[in-house]
Amino acid sequence: MRRTKTMLFGDVLKEFFSRPYVAAKIAEGKLPDTWREVVGDRAADHTTALKLENHILYAHLSSSVIRSELFYRRETIAAEINRLSGVRLVNAVIIK
Repeated sequence: MRRTKTMLFGDVLKEFFSRPYVAAKIAEGKLPDTWREVVGDRAADHTTALKLENHILYAHLSSSVIRSELFYRRETIAAEINRLSGVRLVNAVIIK
């Protein structure tokens, strides 16, 4: 489909990045930074792996104390990640 109306390049980029699939992939790429912002520096330093599969975030932690603390905050963490990313990225968080 050929456009007859000229568009500014910034408007084209804004339209492209606002597509749901593209926005979700960008948010997925920023997930480690978002995780650090949500759980804090100490918990992020003890996080050994983050994996997102089928809207479930798997977080592996090396500290049992931090693991148990984050276990009780799972729903809050998922809601905060979704709020910061702007898309529904995480449905559940599993702490291992």
